Amino acid sequence: MKQTFLLFFIMMLAGCSTDSSPSDGLPPETKTGANTFGCLIDGKLLVPRSGNNSLVFPLSGATLWGGIPQSYDYNELEIIDYKSNKSASFMFHMKNIFYQGIGNYVIDESNGMSNIDGLDHHYLHCIVYDSKTNSYQKYVSYQNSGTFTITKLKTNSANSNNGNILSGTFSCKVRNINNPNDEIEITKGRFDINSLTIAVKYFP
Repeated sequence: MKQTFLLFFIMMLAGCSTDSSPSDGLPPETKTGANTFGCLIDGKLLVPRSGNNSLVFPLSGATLWGGIPQSYDYNELEIIDYKSNKSASFMFHMKNIFYQGIGNYVIDESNGMSNIDGLDHHYLHCIVYDSKTNSYQKYVSYQNSGTFTITKLKTNSANSNNGNILSGTFSCKVRNINNPNDEIEITKGRFDINSLTIAVKYFP
C-alpha cells in the first residue's frame, strides 16, 4: 500500500512540472517577476551569468532596457554569460509590449543592431561561439522566423516599489548575419522579469 501511494505521489509531481528539467539547466516557466531567463541556442544552454556585482560598473547578466524617447515604446531584454569560457549574448527587442498586452506575437527581421538603430518591430539576435569556424558569430532573426508569447504583463506606477513584471516564452530560427545558409534554432525560451529588481540581481 505504501509503495502504491509513493508511486502515485511521484506521478502527481511529474504531472505538475514544466518542460524544464534538471538536465537542461533551464529555469521553470514562472510569472512572478523572479528575474529568470533561459533558452537553448542550437541545443546549448544560455542563462544570464554576471561578471561582477559592482555598484559603479556592474557587469550584469540580465538587463531590461526601456525605449527611446518613451520607455514603453519598446523594451530590450539583454542577456550575457560573462563566466563561461565560450561565452554568449542575446538581445530581444519587443515593440510596444506594454501597450499590446498578453498574447502571441511574431518575431521578424533583425539588422543586428539595437535601440534606435534597430528595426521597428519584434526581433532578436545572439552572438555565440561556433566550433566549426573557431570564432564568435552573430545570428539574427528574419521575417516570421519565430514566435513569442507574453504570459504576464503587470505595470505599476512610477513611484511604486514593486516594478513592472514581464513574463513569456519564445522560440525562433536565426541566420548567420554573414552567411544566410548557416541557420540555427533557439528553443525552450522563457523569461520572467521584474523591471525594478533586475537592475540589482546578481546571476552566479
